[in-house]
Amino acid sequence: MASVDSTIQLIRTTGRDASGKRASACSPALAQAPWEFDGVTQYGPGSSMGDVIPAGSPRQGGLPVEYQRASADELHERILAAKAALGDRVVVLGHFYQRDEVVQYADFLGDSFQLANAAQTVPNAEAIVFCGVHFMAETADILAKPDQAVILPNLAAGCSMADMADIDSVEECWEQLEALYGTEPDADGRAPVIPVTYMNSSAALKAFCGRHGGIVCTSSNAETVLEWAFERGQRVLFFPDQHLGRNTAKKMGVPLEAMPMWNPRKPLGGNAGDDLLDAQVILWHGFCSVHKRFTVEQVEQARAEFPGVRVIVHPECPMPVVDVADESGSTDYIRKAVEAATEPTTFAIGTEINMVNRLAAEHPEHTIFCLDPVVCPCSTMYRIHPGYLAWVLEGLVAGETLNRIQVPDEVAGYARIALQRMLDAKPKS
Repeated sequence: MASVDSTIQLIRTTGRDASGKRASACSPALAQAPWEFDGVTQYGPGSSMGDVIPAGSPRQGGLPVEYQRASADELHERILAAKAALGDRVVVLGHFYQRDEVVQYADFLGDSFQLANAAQTVPNAEAIVFCGVHFMAETADILAKPDQAVILPNLAAGCSMADMADIDSVEECWEQLEALYGTEPDADGRAPVIPVTYMNSSAALKAFCGRHGGIVCTSSNAETVLEWAFERGQRVLFFPDQHLGRNTAKKMGVPLEAMPMWNPRKPLGGNAGDDLLDAQVILWHGFCSVHKRFTVEQVEQARAEFPGVRVIVHPECPMPVVDVADESGSTDYIRKAVEAATEPTTFAIGTEINMVNRLAAEHPEHTIFCLDPVVCPCSTMYRIHPGYLAWVLEGLVAGETLNRIQVPDEVAGYARIALQRMLDAKPKS
């Protein structure tokens, strides 16, 4: 299976994918190098290119020309040489959604829950280079030792979903909910509302949850976290991803009518007070632009073309897609499901294309393809490129720490509380 990078180049030049079938990319700009977009006020080409990037979002300064002009082979040799020179002083963490050209250098590969744990298990490393996105690097900085530097190779690798809930909007929402529900616990000692933030959120929102008795969740442990929250609260405010919140709560038996949406641009989130009084889970109006692309029609097409296909989707997908799929689960769930299949199986998978293609390459005994026929990677994960990785690693060799992510102590302290609660909430097996 060809990498996403080479597939995009093939589509650009021939209009066909690696298998020779006619294909398309969601944006021709994907064929350009990511440094072409450094400093611009957009997430970049890919699934999030239509999302609005907030003012003040991190920008990446220009990548030195020598790294822009270096060939893939030269960057490969320079990265290996830098890692060898640094030895145990540096550890590279890589998310499943990273391009193969970057993943090959990762010392740890995993989802956000696994990488959060990994950040705590490398005590000898002076630096953690996080090949992921901004909120992940923030989390690593919060959980790492104080003297460890966390580095994000490209500061423009953000997350449009995370940016859909900002601290000012969440605090305003909280004030309105307190005015409606009060602040006193019920007869069982449960608070009126418990805040739960998805890992895909800023350190400020994680700290908000830490201050208000809340918790962080990942797609791996969302059900366990909601159980934790319901033991302590009468209802949950879940942000920023509405789909993970809705799909998880529905699986637990929460009726849809008890899950109103909160639109931060409207008073009471656009809800009537009575609806909020009856709420069990208040869902923030946020979403992942990668997983929003998957549709019921794609599932039906896969089943028409491949009778007996096993359809697995991520719980960030819209509820109708999760409902018609055979299974839903985190990136690690998907990986384990493929690895556990003992007989040749056809899998149609609804998650980010880099991970799907990697699974297909690692398991040639199966037929594995992405439900979305259009090659459209995560815009911000795609901003990490071997050129940036070589730059920050060679900076460390020269004694310079580039692109360090540092969360202020007053934020990190409360965020660490919420994150530790998350780490203690082990995913269901």
